Amino acid sequence: MSSLSWHECSSKDELDQQLADFIAEQLSTAIAARGQAGIAVSGGRTPAGMFKALRVKELDWSKVIVTLADERWVAPDHADSNERLTRENLLQDNAAKATFISQVSDASSAHEGQPSIEARLAALPSPLDVLILGMGDDGHTASLFPNAAELESACVSSALCAAVTPPAAPHQRITLTLPALAKARSVIVHITGGSKKALLQVALSEQKPLTEQYPIRRVLDKAESAKHVFWAA
Repeated sequence: MSSLSWHECSSKDELDQQLADFIAEQLSTAIAARGQAGIAVSGGRTPAGMFKALRVKELDWSKVIVTLADERWVAPDHADSNERLTRENLLQDNAAKATFISQVSDASSAHEGQPSIEARLAALPSPLDVLILGMGDDGHTASLFPNAAELESACVSSALCAAVTPPAAPHQRITLTLPALAKARSVIVHITGGSKKALLQVALSEQKPLTEQYPIRRVLDKAESAKHVFWAA
């Protein structure tokens, strides 16, 4: 694996601020170089504080396109919706001017809705300028879950997104495919806590056959550009 930069912070507040500063710089650089910037963010509780720090940054948010690394196939106002969390925590203040690409539709299932989401995602800058990934306790990232029936196809697909049914977690999902994730100019793993740090270190060090590796390892192995871990206890 090529170089992975670790950024360890003394507190979650410091982590939120440092990562927000880093992302804002990446977005500003992309806008200056190419006229727009694309970012994919992740859901869950971990990024909320960082989103609040990022949304007040002074940059041309009207030239930023935001989407998700993955989404649960639920209504945008559902408690489990990553879109809801992103709208409430990131797309406010200065960042309200950004364009958001939703990854859900009225289709009855993620598999049925995938083609329309694929068409929407074509509006994203390619490659993405910034990708923010979380990691689950099983080593999944985005919605690339160990033992999911669709995992291997999502890891080799030429499409931007794939429909996935997690083996244990609730809700069908739409996820960016591994090739789409790996092309990002800056891949950031955003985690907190000692157990997540230990799990990531195990995932990065274990020598297993490809199909048995943690999905987070598979993404980082394939990532083509800069790779960073931002962590606080």
